[in-house]
Amino acid sequence: MAKKPTIYDSMGKPINRAVLTKEIATPTMAGARSPIATYPGDGLDPLILGAILREADLGNPQRYMALARTIEQRDPHYAGVLGTRKRSVSQLEITVEAGDDSAKAEEIAEELRQWLKRRELQTELFHVLDAVGKGYSHTEIIWDYSEGQWWPARLEWRDPAWFRFDRIDLTTPTMLDDTGAEVPYPPGKFIFARMQAMSGLPLSSGLVRLATWIWLFKAYTQRDWAVFTQTYGQPLRVGKFGAGASEKDQNTLFRAVADIGGDCAAIIPQDMMIEFVEAKNLGSGTDLYERRCDWLDKQTSKAVIGQTATTDAEVGGLGSGKEHRQVQEDIERADANDLSAILTQQLAIPFVKLNHGDQPVYPSLSIGRPEEEDLAQWSASIAPLVELGFPVPIEEVRKKFGIRAPNKGEEILLPSAIYAARLQSSPTNQDGNPPESAVKHPFNTLPASERTDVAEQSEGPSAGNTAAHEILAETLGRAMHPQMSQMMARIEAIVEAATSIEELREALFAAYPSLMTDAFVDELAQGLAAAELGGRAALEEDSA
Repeated sequence: MAKKPTIYDSMGKPINRAVLTKEIATPTMAGARSPIATYPGDGLDPLILGAILREADLGNPQRYMALARTIEQRDPHYAGVLGTRKRSVSQLEITVEAGDDSAKAEEIAEELRQWLKRRELQTELFHVLDAVGKGYSHTEIIWDYSEGQWWPARLEWRDPAWFRFDRIDLTTPTMLDDTGAEVPYPPGKFIFARMQAMSGLPLSSGLVRLATWIWLFKAYTQRDWAVFTQTYGQPLRVGKFGAGASEKDQNTLFRAVADIGGDCAAIIPQDMMIEFVEAKNLGSGTDLYERRCDWLDKQTSKAVIGQTATTDAEVGGLGSGKEHRQVQEDIERADANDLSAILTQQLAIPFVKLNHGDQPVYPSLSIGRPEEEDLAQWSASIAPLVELGFPVPIEEVRKKFGIRAPNKGEEILLPSAIYAARLQSSPTNQDGNPPESAVKHPFNTLPASERTDVAEQSEGPSAGNTAAHEILAETLGRAMHPQMSQMMARIEAIVEAATSIEELREALFAAYPSLMTDAFVDELAQGLAAAELGGRAALEEDSA
């Protein structure tokens, strides 16, 4: 059996096919990749946070990544804006562009398009975009070769805490094996996504680097707010006892006062009294904590999605609206471009190499929203060029409007003039009206059995087209008669009423500022079609 040729990943390392179908980074309770979560956020203070960040800078990201997960779990605002940013990209359309115009390149591109139709892909891309918050992510590719073709069966998110970086450059990713030793990445087996919020090493370029400090300050504010609310959110209870009260009576009164705070019920002797003293200006005190939490949330919004209008908008606030939405779209476009390059290099190219070997060019994946185009403006711009004889491919027009080529025998829309000519030339019933088959299509269509090739009429008349031209001219005259008659009658009235050339000129411009009406434009278009067909018919008659 012939040995398969060696293929290489994007970093130039040989891919070992025997490893591709195995899961090599699964969590294990007894191994180094433990699924049990740790919570370094408990009891976090500035000194501990500084130590965690310095550990990450030195290449040990375990506590740093655990803290990043904790913040996502405990801060609803950060989880919300980060999830919005990731979902906005994971739901975008993915297109595949073939490497060149060859049939082989198109065949390869079509294979990728079929893989991209997987229902699970959107969720898998959401996990790949874990790199948006942390600065990088690791996704294991589970390849399948059961049917003789290499196929990415699953994309499995792996906890970044199970990976390290080479201690020489702190950039090249490594992974922990079952014993905890750092080993190189198996080529073609992982998607290592780097999506940096700032320049620098992967461990210091993620959004969470900013979010950790904001979350710490917000946690302090929320704790103080809770203490303030617990202390001043309910009236202060003051118990009073007489001068002759025994120690037992005093203890009874104290228990009663304390129980009122939690149980809201107590009993005391008849000669004792409890007074409730309410705190003044309580609202202004709580507003301070709320405003600080809101301000910190806004800083998080700015860091993650570049603006605050879509999450913290205030009615009448300056800058809210279109400008903020454009900022969010710019960030979305940048994330989509990063993800497109990552998937092309680390998924699409290995996919092609495993199934088709090395290629001179490879397909590329593109993620993004389709550019909205004003088709009405495009049509208005292209029509004069067509009239001047500029060659416009029909297939290009079909792509613009998303209209497929009609099938053989399928009904199609026809120009009004040609449709009117068909009605005139159709055989009539005994009552002199066209048959029902000729009038039952209100949108200028004709059934296939009664339709000739419209393209032949557009490119050159046949022997019977002279009669068709006469019918078109007659039809145009009848159609234009009401519009022209109405226009001429109004012009005649203006001429009779005018006392000078200047007055006539001003009256005409006032009556017809553009000298066109919608109906006149439609009929003029039909006239141009009739003139074209008539001219070609005349030329053919002269040459006969």
